[in-house]
Amino acid sequence: MQAYFKEFPKNLSIAFPVMLGQLGHVLVGFVDNVMIGKLGPAPLAAVSLGNSVVFFALFLGIGFSFAITPLVAEADGEEDYVKGRQVFQHGLLMCGLLGILLFGLLLAVKPILYHIDQPTEVVNLAIPYLNIIALSMIPMMFFQGFKQFADGLSLTKYAMYATIIANLINVLFNYLLIYGIWIFPRLELEGAAIGTLISRVFMLIFLFYILKRRPKLKPFFVLMKKSLQKNIFKRLFGLGFPTALQMLFEGGIFTATVLLAGTLGTNAQAANQIGLNLVSMTFMIAVGLGVTATIRVGNQKGKRDFVNLRRLAQSIFVQVFLIMSVFAVGYIMLKSFLPTLYIDDVEVVQIASQLLIIAAIFQLSDGLQVAILGALRGMQDVKIPTLICFVAYWLIGFPISYFLGKEEHFSSMGIWFGLLAGLTTSAILLFFRFEYLSKKNITQVV
Repeated sequence: MQAYFKEFPKNLSIAFPVMLGQLGHVLVGFVDNVMIGKLGPAPLAAVSLGNSVVFFALFLGIGFSFAITPLVAEADGEEDYVKGRQVFQHGLLMCGLLGILLFGLLLAVKPILYHIDQPTEVVNLAIPYLNIIALSMIPMMFFQGFKQFADGLSLTKYAMYATIIANLINVLFNYLLIYGIWIFPRLELEGAAIGTLISRVFMLIFLFYILKRRPKLKPFFVLMKKSLQKNIFKRLFGLGFPTALQMLFEGGIFTATVLLAGTLGTNAQAANQIGLNLVSMTFMIAVGLGVTATIRVGNQKGKRDFVNLRRLAQSIFVQVFLIMSVFAVGYIMLKSFLPTLYIDDVEVVQIASQLLIIAAIFQLSDGLQVAILGALRGMQDVKIPTLICFVAYWLIGFPISYFLGKEEHFSSMGIWFGLLAGLTTSAILLFFRFEYLSKKNITQVV
């Protein structure tokens, strides 16, 4: 354990900016939900429904962009800067094209919302919100390309700066446009979406500007003399597609809870949204350490030092477990208070407080599985983990959510029992995968 503890400060130094950046995204969602919650349960449920569709697109796009980080980290470990530049520029082009594709996809799926047993008033409110959020996918994906490149070089603080400032801009425009303050019109949900769009355009411009001005990064911004190379796109796709599926499988089951909660009524859906927003905040702490695992493991893979690779990864697993244990206790102690930050409706608060008890338990497995996935991604092992995610979430977790989430069984709590089962199964199976693969690499080198 002492060998693990001494790595904690360095792990946190890499992870902290990622945590703050990711937490910033969720805090904006928190502010959005608090502001919109003042409009009533139906608008809050509409944001939940609209975001459930957007999250599918985000999981797909961000999953592909994650392929950039381990390849850049490996090139950095090998001190091969030409390779790093090629990965960056091909990856950025891939992200831009994905942003345009996802924008069109979100517009195409809107009519489906009317046919999935959701309250009509909620769907009618969600459609205009979704139109604007879909457009924001284009700057968001370009931003992801720059962010994952910087993360691969362990320069995690610049994306954090961009995110924090952009989030402040988002909060300001949300306040002005949701309620119609000063000279601005009262646009309610559409105002929240416009605030998000403005903040994402700013994020992209800011991160591009700050990275391009760094002297050490200038070689990466010199356009390649060679034409686009099929083998680099193939490597990016080979890592990105399974990673995108992993995120879709996990994110999809959380999105499914929104739809399942919608079948129980507006109050259940609003409570579900509160629970998801709260757990996503603490989950982002684990995401930061998962990115750290990808970076540090990727560096050691480039150096072919598999003994240190295993030790560093395990130190991150222990660190995540300890941190998430603290959050679990916090959720149990504050389960009745936290939902009141969002809404005053007594029934919604009661349902949300019950969900937080289950959330406290699955904090541990959720944190561990994202950290282990990050380590496996750093080892460029993505196919078997993708299969594990599918089995855990959709063959085990979702059926439990579906059957126990009926009104005659456990209702909203039953839906979250499925989340608990899926996340725990995923964490256990992924841990066995890491143990097998890391020991195998050490044996092969010896």
